[in-house]
Amino acid sequence: MRQRRYPSDTTNAEWALLEPLLPEPACETRRGGRPEKHPRREIVDAIRYVVDTGCKWRALPADFPPWRTVWGFMARWAAAGIVGQIRDQLASHIRRGMGKGPRAVATVIDSQSVKAAETVSKATRGYDAGKKINGRKRHMVVDTRGLPLMVMVTPADLHDAAAAKEVLFRLRLMHPEITIVWADSAYAGKLVDWAKQHLNLTIKPVSRPKDASGFVVLPRRWVVERSLAWMMHARRHARDYERLIQHSETLITWAAITLITRRLARKGATPSWTGKSAQAS
Repeated sequence: MRQRRYPSDTTNAEWALLEPLLPEPACETRRGGRPEKHPRREIVDAIRYVVDTGCKWRALPADFPPWRTVWGFMARWAAAGIVGQIRDQLASHIRRGMGKGPRAVATVIDSQSVKAAETVSKATRGYDAGKKINGRKRHMVVDTRGLPLMVMVTPADLHDAAAAKEVLFRLRLMHPEITIVWADSAYAGKLVDWAKQHLNLTIKPVSRPKDASGFVVLPRRWVVERSLAWMMHARRHARDYERLIQHSETLITWAAITLITRRLARKGATPSWTGKSAQAS
């Protein structure tokens, strides 16, 4: 095992939380498979290093596994939905520690436009005239504590209300227990009736006071804005570099996973799941 030397490396407490949530190696299944050459912890540390530092995949330090191996694990886990399951399991664990139910029923939604690098194709980018940004837009849904529940990335020229239909549809499939979504005025209008009729979701727009001037902290909305700022602490997300939108969503989710595991590790939380139960959930 390589020596822990980077700030993004998992601590023993974090790895105790993450390891049972990873899929079972193929060599340990009934179908069988070739034993993995590199420890899972080194793979996870390498992914977190890319997210935290923003380096190119090919620029991974030599003490990590080969970058193609790391990228392959990242892509396969993303395609299988493993990364989202890890996020949800950890979020449920931290909610229990707060004295709340394991699943959120009230959420907050917002979007963030970021510039796209030259590696992003013209088909998956756009120009946000309001923010004057040529790139992509991140649509994030969080619970009332700011824990990310899902993220969807689109071209920046797609209006929030248009993208929200797909975001809320995915949210309803992934979290059928959710009933209320707070949002800004961009999500008002016909979207409110559509969400109530087709998804049985209540959208409650939170508008800026008419007599307000300068910066104003708005109820509910500040929670998701803080979560978006948390994601920007990872340098990979200061700009969108991913060729595929799904990989952009995956690396944002990894930033959320790092945030949650560090918070749980500081509190001395112990995992309440096993590998088999985590994979079945």
